[in-house]
Amino acid sequence: MTEQQRGGTNAAVAVLGGGVMGEALLSALLAGGWPAHQVEVTDQSPERVEALAARYGVRAGSSNAQAAQRADVVLLAVKPNVVPAVLTQIASQLRGGTLVVSVAAGVPIATYEQHLPAGTPVVRVMPNTPAVVGKGASAIAPGTHAGEGHLVLAERILAATGLVVRVAEKDLDAVTAISGSGPAYAFYLIDAMAEAGVLLGLTRDLATRLAVATVEGAGALAAQGEHPVVLRERVSSPGGTTVAAVAELDAHGVRAGVVAAGARGPRPLEGARPLLTRARAARPTFPCPGGSGRVRVTFRTRR
Repeated sequence: MTEQQRGGTNAAVAVLGGGVMGEALLSALLAGGWPAHQVEVTDQSPERVEALAARYGVRAGSSNAQAAQRADVVLLAVKPNVVPAVLTQIASQLRGGTLVVSVAAGVPIATYEQHLPAGTPVVRVMPNTPAVVGKGASAIAPGTHAGEGHLVLAERILAATGLVVRVAEKDLDAVTAISGSGPAYAFYLIDAMAEAGVLLGLTRDLATRLAVATVEGAGALAAQGEHPVVLRERVSSPGGTTVAAVAELDAHGVRAGVVAAGARGPRPLEGARPLLTRARAARPTFPCPGGSGRVRVTFRTRR
């Protein structure tokens, strides 16, 4: 791949994996100005490949190896457990200088460099799910042989997915814990706010819409650069409703829980079932609107 291709949209790109993140990358490439005929997609499902090709006008790839052979940039958007197998499929097909960019969570750069030809530039990416609507936060980390041009190209590819920052690979675990898992924290808060609205008599649809718009608006204000504490204080009149509500959050350990959740890093939860059992047993009750009895909050889990 030439320096000109690294800096522009002339690079032929193969997207290996047509799932949610793979489709987000396809959309980002086209939004970033890549010609559709320069983009090829593969997936284990031929039907999925044909659907994506028809939707975006990109080329439908018949195999990972053939797509990689034609590419200047290979985007790996497959599940982490199949990354070694896919690397084995494409290793002998890569041309010299082909950039490999991976969004597979938890797979270290060393794994790619062990499976690929010596000197292959690798950029590892930790995206998050809001990337599918262009509001994501992604961190990129260079491998041993990835230079400035490779990082610039990776940034251009990801630009339409939202914020893109550079970090060292050692910091990707912290990124995973904050922005990778962070959308779940936000969804958790939205659900809790909506639940409170329902307890106060709002319909669930209305309560959810209000909660979503509130979190979205608060995020937009925070993005302007003022410290979150300053923004929070502006909403909090002395002795007012918001101050009392935030005191309730502190009393229930919400802040401490969020900090602990992020600080534990991207490690799987050990002993999850006992914790869930205790959480169900400790479900709080609230006064029922209208003063008749109490309501126990439902603790929902998804399998």
